[in-house]
Amino acid sequence: MFASLPASSEELMRMSWSDYEPYYQFLLAQNLDTSSVAGWLKDWTRLRRTWYEVQQRLYVASTVDTTSAEVEALYNRFLDDLYPQVQAADQQIKEKLLASGLEPEWFRLPLRNLRAEAALFSPENIPLLGEELKLIHEYESIVGAQTVTWQGAEVTLSQLALVYQEVDRSAREGAWQLASARWLEDRQRINELWGRFLQLRTRMAANAGFVDFRSYRWQKLLRFDYTPQDCRTFHSAIEAVVVPAALHLYEKRRQRLGVERLRPWDLEVDPFGRPALHPFDSVTELEAGTSAIFHAVDPQLGEYFEIMRRERLLDLDDRKGKSPGAYCTDFPIAERPFIVAASVSVHDDVQTLLHEGGHAFHVFESAGLPYCWHTQIPWEFMEVASMGMELLAAPYLTLDHGGFYTPAQAARARVEHLERSLLFWPYMAVVDAFQHWVYENPSAASQPQSCDLAWADLWARFMPGVDWGGLEEELRTGWQRKIHIHTEPFYYVDYGLALLGATQVWRNALSDQAGAVAAYRRALALGDTVTLPELFSAAGARFAFDADVLGEAVALILHTVEELENVSAQE
Repeated sequence: MFASLPASSEELMRMSWSDYEPYYQFLLAQNLDTSSVAGWLKDWTRLRRTWYEVQQRLYVASTVDTTSAEVEALYNRFLDDLYPQVQAADQQIKEKLLASGLEPEWFRLPLRNLRAEAALFSPENIPLLGEELKLIHEYESIVGAQTVTWQGAEVTLSQLALVYQEVDRSAREGAWQLASARWLEDRQRINELWGRFLQLRTRMAANAGFVDFRSYRWQKLLRFDYTPQDCRTFHSAIEAVVVPAALHLYEKRRQRLGVERLRPWDLEVDPFGRPALHPFDSVTELEAGTSAIFHAVDPQLGEYFEIMRRERLLDLDDRKGKSPGAYCTDFPIAERPFIVAASVSVHDDVQTLLHEGGHAFHVFESAGLPYCWHTQIPWEFMEVASMGMELLAAPYLTLDHGGFYTPAQAARARVEHLERSLLFWPYMAVVDAFQHWVYENPSAASQPQSCDLAWADLWARFMPGVDWGGLEEELRTGWQRKIHIHTEPFYYVDYGLALLGATQVWRNALSDQAGAVAAYRRALALGDTVTLPELFSAAGARFAFDADVLGEAVALILHTVEELENVSAQE
């Protein structure tokens, strides 16, 4: 019966609930025992992958063109008509499996996860989950529409990244001020949307029987291997170990720039006054150079990327109406990833594609696992795949590997990347600690001015070294500009933990690049068949929050930066 489910995206998009319902009824009617459960799970997997692929294709369409009324209507129809029905039916199937008491082979972790998901279920939340996705799309539409006029031309805020790297300080400041003013124009709209997010999420948690949204979200994210207190431990380790190192980097930059005060628009420019790196002129060149780098890392990874190029699974250019930022998603029926980015011909675009390529390789490597739950990989390790690839690919940025740069330019690019990696940890701590504050204090957080003050307090704790004098409103509203706070609550500490794991993978590669890449690929192929600490271990890393492991990573970064600066000085 399940072989009759369509495989083409065109047919999938035409399916309504009446097309899905017979398959769910069939699964509910089947007798479950040790001999039938494996086939039954494969049928359920096929059904889940079908509607998930529809959801992801619609999501992609809604982000690459946030202005399309047709796409918005199709996405809303899915969220209003199909999504609630499949969620309710899927819950019935979960309950049937759990009630059977069966523990199929290869299903220990999926059973654990299904029990947690089943406990979260509330019929009242089905329409609210769809409403949350609509609010997310509304936020993305607001920011996707943000443009400014720069030197007589309408440009997106992403395109101003080119100006932030200009030697002319007044130009940098002007572009930064222009972008900040554009964000402040949407301040009230985002504040109003924020109130709706909080109200909705508070209701969802209460409906599911949780005392607050954080505990609800923790279980929804299937976080069994660490707690909110572990996050606080991580914050404290960052404050103790990384913040002093970040202050050192900021002071070094200030001195090299020869300025009295380091300002927010001084953070992207080369501190030696060299022109910005310009790795490519077109998206085609970006794809070709990145493909060569991936082939140098590992031929099979390079071929995966070539599949994406041939099958048009990349949307990399920046344009008006496209949601900013970048992501990689997957189409499970097609067994293919899809990457979206907004490239403007700066080095960050190269890093972004290497990052999202790591996610794509995760999709390819784990595609052969038998059940859909095996590819529901913890985000903390998904980001090891992406951040690890950025570091594993770093030795191959040069032209002699088909990349983008001379050896001196590649060293400079690596210095920029490593310094930003180190500086990321304190910023991550601000974002994560802010979210803990929000959902510990939902009443106060419903007032945007309280959010502004909480963000500013955390900024002072974790982000000293840059002078924001006279820019208090811009600083306080930084929480509005971090998309994860609005669209993926509590999904940000994952990056910090993953960066620590990825740095350990890179450490291993310094003595054995081939061995580190092989371990990386083996870990990706495990999917979600082992625990989160076991995934880290398979990749050659330790899942950790403490200052000792973090201190080793910081020391390695600072030492490597010093070595690379000697090479980059030859540019």
